[in-house]
Amino acid sequence: MYPTRRALILFGAGVPVGVVCVLWGLPLVPVLWLLASLGLLAADLLLAPQAHRFDLSLREPPLLYAGGSDPLVLDIGIDSLRRPVAVDAWLDADDHLEPLPAASLLVEPGAAVRCAFELTPRRRGAAAIDTLTLRWRGPLGLMARQIDHRVDLRIAISPNVRAVRQAALEFFARDARLGLKAQLEAGSGSDFHSVRDYVTGMEHRFIDWKRSARHRRLQAREFRTERNHQIYLTLDTGHLMAEPLGGLSRLDHAVNAALMMAYVSLRSGDRVGVVGFDSRVRLFAPPLAGGNAFPRLQHTVAQLEPSGEETNFTLGLAELAGRLNQRSLIVLISEFVDTTTTELMIENVARLVRRHLVLFVTFRDPALRDAWDAEPQDIEGVARAVVADDFLRERQVVFERLRRLGVLILDTSAEMLSTDLVNRYLAIQRREMI
Repeated sequence: MYPTRRALILFGAGVPVGVVCVLWGLPLVPVLWLLASLGLLAADLLLAPQAHRFDLSLREPPLLYAGGSDPLVLDIGIDSLRRPVAVDAWLDADDHLEPLPAASLLVEPGAAVRCAFELTPRRRGAAAIDTLTLRWRGPLGLMARQIDHRVDLRIAISPNVRAVRQAALEFFARDARLGLKAQLEAGSGSDFHSVRDYVTGMEHRFIDWKRSARHRRLQAREFRTERNHQIYLTLDTGHLMAEPLGGLSRLDHAVNAALMMAYVSLRSGDRVGVVGFDSRVRLFAPPLAGGNAFPRLQHTVAQLEPSGEETNFTLGLAELAGRLNQRSLIVLISEFVDTTTTELMIENVARLVRRHLVLFVTFRDPALRDAWDAEPQDIEGVARAVVADDFLRERQVVFERLRRLGVLILDTSAEMLSTDLVNRYLAIQRREMI
């Protein structure tokens, strides 16, 4: 409990009144003013609701998703309340969450009040909410009470699987005509599927002439895309992947895109494994198959966190190559800046591409592109544009060297990474490049 600003004004106003009364020969007036003020404070304190009369209920979300927000619901009621009471409430959370503003509530007699705190994760991990603080005033507004209610909540922050599932449903919807591409099953690929009557529009090269002669009508062979390919989602967890883009780190964007592709790949019948590495291999999950494997992959990928260490492509890619027992699609999501790291990356990717298909995925830096596009206004602006142009030219040189090795390149924005990655995977699958 503590006096409010109104109480300080009340006592402050008594000072000039007391001085005037003493000068006029009325020394008892300041004493009476002080006693009356203390009495009002005591009365306000006694009339204010006691802390034990509060009925609190918190309902936290079972899981938070990086890049989204979920409500934590607080219900407040007060026993034996005869008049409305204004209550301020706020939560003490760690830096895994965006700052939570205080909520101002008016608790009416005989009714509970509900408010929702929007929990917005900054990164994956486990968010900790330790204390719920309530503050309210007495009916005169002179004294305030405050309680700190220990809640000790721990809420796991997972990759944004809800966005993955929503987008994946669009991929597999039969009537998906706009936006994301729907996967083509029959009519492409080299895996024989069935024989059916020839209809107008089918390719002539699929006509089975011997069968057609036996049945005395045109018969055509149908094919479908081969399944059971082995795919490794290889994520760089070095210090460059900790840089934020659009409110999330590069690694979080990479994890969301990897899960999106994993969901589509598993539904397509392929097997998906996960690798995470920086200065050493942090995670190696062997390929899994079937729709039931996605929750396990989700839990596995959620363990990846960006580190402050330099990425060692030699160690990470060499260990991956040593564990591969058949031709695979390796999706390498990474970032590069300096020429030394780039040379080592190209050297080790060149070894992988001799036996496997490698898709190298990287992010377009909007700040670098803006500096290159901006019209220079002074010498400093010219310098920024020149540096940005040098960086972009070096990136294109690296991409061209990788293409000559047979590496597929996907350089896209963080916002379009998931969609572009899945579309590229579907194109690879239809062209049977694995």
